[in-house]
Amino acid sequence: MIKLIATDVDGTLVRDGGSNINREIYEVIKQLRKKGIIFVVASGRQYPSIKKLFQPVSDDLIFIAENGAQIMCREKEMAVTRMNREKVIELIKDFRLFSDCHMMISTPNGSYTESKDEEFLHWMVEGYQNKITVVDDVLQEDIQIIKASLCHMSGIKEIADRLLLPKWENEFKVCIAGKQWLDFMDESVDKGHAIKTIQDFFQIGTGETMVFGDNSNDIGMFRRAKYNYAVENASKDAIANADFMAKSYKENGVISLLKALL
Repeated sequence: MIKLIATDVDGTLVRDGGSNINREIYEVIKQLRKKGIIFVVASGRQYPSIKKLFQPVSDDLIFIAENGAQIMCREKEMAVTRMNREKVIELIKDFRLFSDCHMMISTPNGSYTESKDEEFLHWMVEGYQNKITVVDDVLQEDIQIIKASLCHMSGIKEIADRLLLPKWENEFKVCIAGKQWLDFMDESVDKGHAIKTIQDFFQIGTGETMVFGDNSNDIGMFRRAKYNYAVENASKDAIANADFMAKSYKENGVISLLKALL
């Protein structure tokens, strides 16, 4: 019997950076909750962004934000994992070397950026629905950092593989989230670890868990669920680590499977 369902957002329910979600999922979530099934939204996005996206049913959900660095339920913080301040200062200095990239620094209450690019900021606010503060120097802000991200609009993989991963992959948990984003968190952070925290709290096993995802940052979730689905538009890594397939977000694959479960 399924007792816990978790789904990624970008690339799984909506296009990367999109906010045009199929509103049918709200009623599906309500019906699942009536059956006693816990529903989790697990995203690399910040908490204010995913809470806004699921506002009609936000009190029925547990939110895993920032790839697992923050777990929230009804405005209560179940867990948060902060980055080492000294290490992240050096990482941010490296970020600044890439003038054609945009930096996002996440805190439990929103994100900070030094970017003044209007197109990028519009995408962050109108697309991701992020809570953003634009500053001249993020290192001068008195903030608790839980995730540091670098965005390259035409693709981050080459910069990641050639310049950043060799230096930082043994210092932080690093993952590519979609085409444009490279995310850095404390090395203990993982969506799978966050799912385990919730499973342990409610005494739910992997055989009672179903998850959906599309990228490498979802693989940890796959390992915590017997019923793990990659959507058809998922990355090769995600597909290789999933036991089942769902239709793409364009075909409402997740919603279709959840309706079948109901």
